[in-house]
Amino acid sequence: MSTTRVVSAERRIEAPPEQIFELLADPSAHARFDGSDTVQAARPDNPERLALGSRFGMDMRIGVPYKISNEVVEFEENRLIAWRHFGHHIWRYQLEPVDGGATLVTESFDWSKARFPPFYEWVGYPAKHEVNMTRTLERLAELVESG
Repeated sequence: MSTTRVVSAERRIEAPPEQIFELLADPSAHARFDGSDTVQAARPDNPERLALGSRFGMDMRIGVPYKISNEVVEFEENRLIAWRHFGHHIWRYQLEPVDGGATLVTESFDWSKARFPPFYEWVGYPAKHEVNMTRTLERLAELVESG
């Protein structure tokens, strides 16, 4: 699903929102479900669990290794978590309980408030991120559905 300067992917995951949210709120788990394969590891000085205003860093790699610092800018326990870094684009996860104890998880890449939105379009991030988000949700499902 795409809207202006937001791309997203969604998936029904056969686990309760609380279980999924625990992984999303744990920066040390992010490399395990990242579908882009760019998140390598959490920085050692990260908080154990994220909350609104938390700052956390990740070791990344796109061709060459680099480090990124993020801040949690949206947070609702077991329902919503989003973070951004210096570019001001936002990665957002929304969790909606559905019947049977499952959760509809929507991951979004929102570059509407980025410092220079046309850059993201020029390098093709919206299309790339939609594919990567689909993989992320597949990996997240594998982690929580396997027990």
